[in-house]
Amino acid sequence: MTWSEMQPLLEQASWETLIMVGWSTLIAVVAGLPLGVLLVLTDRGGLLQNVVVNKVIGQVVNVGRSMPFIILMVALMSFTRWVTGTTIGSEAAIVPLAIGGIPFFARLVETAVREVDGGLVEAVQSMGGNTWTIVRKVLVPEALPSLIASTTTTIIALIGYSAMAGTVGGGGLGDLAVRYGYQRFETGLMWITVALLAVAISLIQFAGDYAARTLHRRGRGGAAPRLRLLKAKEPAAADVSKVA
Repeated sequence: MTWSEMQPLLEQASWETLIMVGWSTLIAVVAGLPLGVLLVLTDRGGLLQNVVVNKVIGQVVNVGRSMPFIILMVALMSFTRWVTGTTIGSEAAIVPLAIGGIPFFARLVETAVREVDGGLVEAVQSMGGNTWTIVRKVLVPEALPSLIASTTTTIIALIGYSAMAGTVGGGGLGDLAVRYGYQRFETGLMWITVALLAVAISLIQFAGDYAARTLHRRGRGGAAPRLRLLKAKEPAAADVSKVA
């Protein structure tokens, strides 16, 4: 197969992969972010402590994470057909990709939010901040560098999932590699798709790391240091009142 024959196939497959990964990432982030924050808030000692709710959400997330993606795709075929009207193509693949990405991202969000300094939360509470204020002003902003890194990890995982989706008619670079590289013995085309995926993943990882580092450096001069300073001054003020 010549390059002129490969080029339109690669362009179409790359576009399909971009659509699948882009939409599924957006859905996973929009749904997974509040789910991950809720896992932290409802845990023992959390602002909205509710052990039952926490256990239920945790089990749902665990089941979603433990299921192999290829099995998840098969299990969701009826749901995918109901949503998109078909079970093949890049549009149909978005459904299992998004559903598989939500619990994956939710756990990463939970880990990122748990790393936020508890003293900052106490400082906002002492100033009369409610739960929504704490989430919006402290938890999410402070965890933002880690959330960017989590999003990067999710995108890379979904690229791998999209390649698996190609093996069952999902389209994209995975489908191209199987149909032409494996079934038609076009080894050159297969290695080009592998190289494209490797380059795409490397660029996404570089961009995500750069964004996370930039946000981390900017965060050093933001609201968090002022809240830490306020928290540190509270004991000193209490000691002065005792002396008086």
